[in-house]
Amino acid sequence: MAASTTLPVYQRYNVHGVPVNTSRKTLRIMEKYVLILVLLTFGLFCFGAFFFLPDLRSSGVKKQIVDAGQQMFIPKADGKLRFKHDPNEQIDHHVIEDKNKLLIKIEEAEKDKSAAVEDRKKSDTETESDKTNTVDVKQKGNENTAADQQKDAKSHLPDEKKQVEPSVVKQPIGKLVYKRIGTQGGEPTDPEMKQRRDTVRQMMKFAWDGYAKFAWGSNELRSVTKRGHSASVFGATAFGATIVDALDTLYIMGLMDEYEKGKEWVKTSFHFKSGSEVSVFEVNIRFLGGMLSMYALTGDEIYKGKAIEVADKLLPAFNTPTGIPYSTINLQSGNGRNWGWASGGCSILAEFGTLHLEFAYLTEITGNPIYLQKVMRIREVLKQLDKPYGLYPNYLNPKTGRWGQHFFSIGALGDSFYEYLLKTWIQSGKQDKEAREMYDAAVQGIESKLLHTSRGGLRYLAEQKSGRVEHKMDHLACFAGGMFALGAQGSSNPEKYMNMGRDITNTCHESYIKTETHLGPEAFNFNANSEAVATRGNQKYYILRPETVEAYYYMYRLTKDKKYQDWGWDVVQALEKHCRTDVGYSGIRDVYNPHPPKDDVQQSFFLAETLKYLYLLFSEDDLLPLTHWVFNTEAHPLPVKVPDSL
Repeated sequence: MAASTTLPVYQRYNVHGVPVNTSRKTLRIMEKYVLILVLLTFGLFCFGAFFFLPDLRSSGVKKQIVDAGQQMFIPKADGKLRFKHDPNEQIDHHVIEDKNKLLIKIEEAEKDKSAAVEDRKKSDTETESDKTNTVDVKQKGNENTAADQQKDAKSHLPDEKKQVEPSVVKQPIGKLVYKRIGTQGGEPTDPEMKQRRDTVRQMMKFAWDGYAKFAWGSNELRSVTKRGHSASVFGATAFGATIVDALDTLYIMGLMDEYEKGKEWVKTSFHFKSGSEVSVFEVNIRFLGGMLSMYALTGDEIYKGKAIEVADKLLPAFNTPTGIPYSTINLQSGNGRNWGWASGGCSILAEFGTLHLEFAYLTEITGNPIYLQKVMRIREVLKQLDKPYGLYPNYLNPKTGRWGQHFFSIGALGDSFYEYLLKTWIQSGKQDKEAREMYDAAVQGIESKLLHTSRGGLRYLAEQKSGRVEHKMDHLACFAGGMFALGAQGSSNPEKYMNMGRDITNTCHESYIKTETHLGPEAFNFNANSEAVATRGNQKYYILRPETVEAYYYMYRLTKDKKYQDWGWDVVQALEKHCRTDVGYSGIRDVYNPHPPKDDVQQSFFLAETLKYLYLLFSEDDLLPLTHWVFNTEAHPLPVKVPDSL
């Protein structure tokens, strides 16, 4: 028998033929080496931690580490990833981009542990408040799920992760507050002005009484046939538009019995619930603006609650790929859409650009950031887009973020967008510099492309469509006389812009005195044969519009030139002669006809705007002083932030 082929344990081979040393004695030595290395490493780690690392129990440091983890896409406790954006979630924009920044933050937190603890508590409180304020906001609407539209929209817009905090209206310098002053009074010392103001007050009572008797609860009054009326912008539901629109005018004029009746109706009967499709713009400026104005004037919580009810019904209109809202909203379904005639389904500049004053103030008084976030998103989109000639086209596609037809106007479709840029700056206590910069840049574009001078020396604001100038000016554009004058303060050339305001206001006055009725047409033209005259049948009507007397009001307040009061009195006399009916006032169909037929509608804005501006024109400056109040485009006064010392 051959000798055994069994090898010693320490000479066995592995499957690859390589000797494997399995000696127990050698193994014990290696274990000692490993154990020593482990102990040495652990000791060095503990030594370094003891002398160099901060107290990790500090809540501030812990927060920095947790936040840093989230920045690096570490799943949160709820399983969601930080980079998967929740639109209702507040995002910390102070992003920790690398380890060096993290270490710096840790060192800073260690220097003031108590401050870090307080910050953590404050942050937790604000987060809970935001959740509470937004829990009832249901955003339903049409969602664009087409991949190509989403891709196209995102390629032209700012990053959707950039949620805007309401700090834009919080003041970084000093203490700015809202003050409820000058809400009534303003009795003129001049007997003639007192008589004129009393006449306007009587007109307001007459218009209100006719509505209350024949159309109470309806949106408007048909002042010839003595029944209720509702324009398409209100849908098919009676929301009492005239009541809401007129309340602040009644209050300012001291018509308290009439005001109390309207307030009681709002308290018990105003409910913004129906299946109607309404204009987002009109609801905002009339209903939301009216409720917010009454809250600002009186501090009555009823109006704040109603304002929230209205605003929350409008929120689904913002559910578009860009955040640019639709023009209309169905109050029951939350579905939004745009007008079919609006340049291939576009939203309209004057509509989505006339939301800021109301939504910003609503955030201020409720503490709910969602309202301001919606309008600041609109601003972010507009800032990123190219402005042809420095101007903003009247149409913008809310799905793609592209401009529609290159149609520029300071009248219909564009007007109040420019007004709100300026007034947003004023409302913020002149701290929202970005709004002012956008306004100044837009005015430069208006000067270079839309401002023209006729052969007779009248300056007017024309329209431009696809590069072609149309020498026509809307009555709606007459507000710009007051806007330019109001914006002169704070501009680079106050005298220049005050003169622009003066010239535009004078042109609108010319359009009035060139008619048989001394009431201005809906639009007027400039050509070789006529200036500031309507040349088409559909331009000759007057529907009780306020824009010209609005310009008179601002020009008088800012210049003290009494000719503007005289021009306003001429309008009062014309209204009494041509627009008064047995129970109210009506628009007329032809301002060039000495006996014009009436259109049988007493517009709600006649009580909200036209009569209010006439009343203020004959009042002293301490009634709604411009230092403390700014008017929305429906003439509803909202407070301006002022230094606490004023």
